[in-house]
Amino acid sequence: MLPREKQHGWNHEIEVLVTICWLACGASYRVTANIFSMPVATVCRIVHNVIEEMMKILHRVIYFPKAEAMEKVGAGFARLAVNEAFRCTAGAIDGCHIRILPPGEPHKRSYINRKLFPSIVMQGIYDSRGAFLDVYIGNCGSVNDALVLLRSPMYKQALYPPAGYFLLGDGGYPCLKHPVAIMTPYRQHVSMCTVFLLKLKLKKGSIGTTPRPETS
Repeated sequence: MLPREKQHGWNHEIEVLVTICWLACGASYRVTANIFSMPVATVCRIVHNVIEEMMKILHRVIYFPKAEAMEKVGAGFARLAVNEAFRCTAGAIDGCHIRILPPGEPHKRSYINRKLFPSIVMQGIYDSRGAFLDVYIGNCGSVNDALVLLRSPMYKQALYPPAGYFLLGDGGYPCLKHPVAIMTPYRQHVSMCTVFLLKLKLKKGSIGTTPRPETS
């Protein structure tokens, strides 16, 4: 996918390997330069150039499915869950902490997450195959998943999921209907009676249109 036209310098495959190594290992330019026996300045230039090219084609790799593909997306989640109720699932949403070398004080504390290491947060939406549909990156590690969601373009512009579908999220997210539909786990113990009522609602296809049943 990356352009291959080069007039001089290292070949395309080496430049991609250098960049992948730098990204995957979180190593410094100097360490990466030692691995590939290159000058530090060359590694820096290669990494910046390749990442710029990657960003130009990002929309061809990570994108929301079109309306005609939504049935296939939902079918994938129904197969995973072995339950037809999940055929209305448009994706799963979650956050991930990416470890970083933090800035100095007083900003450093903003990057310390609940696991007590410095990070930035990546919010990802992915389909039943684990392929990314959307990513939103850049919030400090101390920001929780719910606030990252509220700040994301996907939420602010109600870009996804389409009407009639919902995203699956863990307990770190709010259960929502608007502006984006998100289904989360129950926060309290659920009685067998409630489970039975919920299954009836799922069979009738009323999920997302009625409030949650009360827990006993």
